[in-house]
Amino acid sequence: MNADPLPSDAHVMPTYGRLPVALSHGQGCWVWDTQGRRLLDGLGGIAVNTLGHNHPRLVPALQEQIAKLIHTSNYYQSPLQAQLATKLCEISGLANVFFCNSGLEANEAALKIARKFGHDRGNTAPEILVFEGAFHGRSIATLSATANPKIQAGFGPLVPGFVRVPLNDIAAVEAAVAAHPNLTAIFLETIQGEGGINPTRIEFLQALRRICDERDLLLMLDEVQCGVGRTGKWFAHQWAGIKPDVMPLAKGLGSGVPIGAVVCGPRAAGVLKAGNHGTTFGGNPLAMRAGIETLTIMEEDGLLANAEAVGATLRGALADGLAGEQGVVEIRGQGLMLGIELDRPAGVLLTQSLDAGLLISVTADRVVRLLPPLILTHDEAREIAARLVPLIKALLAQPKP
Repeated sequence: MNADPLPSDAHVMPTYGRLPVALSHGQGCWVWDTQGRRLLDGLGGIAVNTLGHNHPRLVPALQEQIAKLIHTSNYYQSPLQAQLATKLCEISGLANVFFCNSGLEANEAALKIARKFGHDRGNTAPEILVFEGAFHGRSIATLSATANPKIQAGFGPLVPGFVRVPLNDIAAVEAAVAAHPNLTAIFLETIQGEGGINPTRIEFLQALRRICDERDLLLMLDEVQCGVGRTGKWFAHQWAGIKPDVMPLAKGLGSGVPIGAVVCGPRAAGVLKAGNHGTTFGGNPLAMRAGIETLTIMEEDGLLANAEAVGATLRGALADGLAGEQGVVEIRGQGLMLGIELDRPAGVLLTQSLDAGLLISVTADRVVRLLPPLILTHDEAREIAARLVPLIKALLAQPKP
């Protein structure tokens, strides 16, 4: 293969700190760069490429759809929207769906639902309870709900109406609810992704469900990163045996095609009416076909069970390989959403992993994040650990900064 030069970013707005690699093509859980190197994909496009790359059933379906319709508009009936919405309601036990284009848009819609829910009950200054460590997006409203001062800096004034408490602290939630009578919703990620792969405890989720029922609040669970089978169930909150009132989705729902969705239960399903919200591209035929095919293939190929089983293999291999390493704070997460927290900054592992033929992420400065495709095999899981563990050990062998 001839090596192609890396493209110039001279005319691309410098909003990303890019690694020195350009990817060319992929197959399964592997990708190749323009220099011909083969890389194991431990990131999955940040939990997006559910079915990996060049899936033999997804690609022909999308090609067929492109030849029919890519986009019309929401002026017209959409059979594919109806089909995907029906499936999402079936697997979630919820009532209806609004389709958009991204996780940010899904979270924006959730925030609008929460405010409208309050206004409909005579609350003219509704507030929303959010959590430390949260990340919900980079628009002004979702940035305000997010808990990262670094990404908020320079974009004030932030949108008011958010009350923040620590994650997994039910006493803090109860105190906030008592102190803020205008609260209309509780909004959190079932597993915090950008915040460092921080799971919400099962008993905490169950307590939030109880509080929302008692206080007539909406329980809104952001499953943009942790949903769509990543933990071994369709949605991460299902491990707690509860249902949210509002559930934003995106990322893995379209296996790489941009898509977002807000799935609502009965208490929230009727809040938005004609004219209250909308989107030009949301629910377009291509995205809907991608969502339908993704869920169908996941179901027929048993990818929920695969995520749970292969995730256990990956976690076990990491734990075995890093056993006794004093600088490993914790290995946490569920299924194929795992984080390895170190006692020092881990950003150097990004380029080192790339040199070792592995794609990963580092988030919250010192958490190595793994979000591989849900088609990952046990052997590939062990290969991820085999490539990553020596790099982590080498980092931890150096003096702590």
